[in-house]
Amino acid sequence: MGCLDCCIKCLGGVPYASLVATILCFSGVALFCGCGHVALTGTLTILETHFSKITTDHAMLTDIIQLMQYVIYGIASFFFLYGIILLAEGFYTTSAVKELHSEFKTTICGRCISAMFVFLTYILGVAWLGVFGFSAVPVFLFYNMWSTCAAMRPPITSLPSSLPSNESICVDMRQYGIIPWNATPGVACGSTLLEICNSSEFYLSYHLYIVACAGAGATVIALIHYLMILSANWAYLKDASHMHAYQDIKSKEERELQDIQSRSKECLNSYS
Repeated sequence: MGCLDCCIKCLGGVPYASLVATILCFSGVALFCGCGHVALTGTLTILETHFSKITTDHAMLTDIIQLMQYVIYGIASFFFLYGIILLAEGFYTTSAVKELHSEFKTTICGRCISAMFVFLTYILGVAWLGVFGFSAVPVFLFYNMWSTCAAMRPPITSLPSSLPSNESICVDMRQYGIIPWNATPGVACGSTLLEICNSSEFYLSYHLYIVACAGAGATVIALIHYLMILSANWAYLKDASHMHAYQDIKSKEERELQDIQSRSKECLNSYS
């Protein structure tokens, strides 16, 4: 039973809320970074092949996409370390761990660090709300292209003579500001547009953008979860420090009372 009790105490010291938030954060960041990186590469391939065949026309876009991919590397590395730090902070402030270490005392430095994590997590949560909204933009663009291609596909019962009218249906990427207005050709119509929608790059990039957007949403949820945990932990540390100060004052008063009582007894004994 000694080993079983030890295992139960160890499991009781695990901050399960922080652990769930860490797993959700890692999963969301991994989905966003991995899928976003591959989707950006596929998007650049589609633009170079069908919308901007002259390299100089989209040179700035190429640089921006490469910069975004490097930023993705930095985001993945930062949140890997930050998630581990928040998980360690969860272990530090778990009440079950304090019960295992009866001499645990909170300090002003520890409370300040917890408050700093609350503030930093709040800032990151607001930033990731922006990332979540930004990641929905390519999903919207690809959905528009996919809807246009779906409208161009005639029903099975339609006659072949109706197919040439699809050449008047176009998608102009220049109007979205992705490529400059002097890009050649800049627009895809009819059969060319259907070819784009049927390509593996379009299919893969479209679904990867959806998964990346979902990953950004999961990261936002994880940061909100972290924020609630850190706020509760900071309040616990504050209450624990007040309780510790109260216990110190109480023990000091009890010692003084005992000293007064002992001196009174000594005086009574001396008179007797």
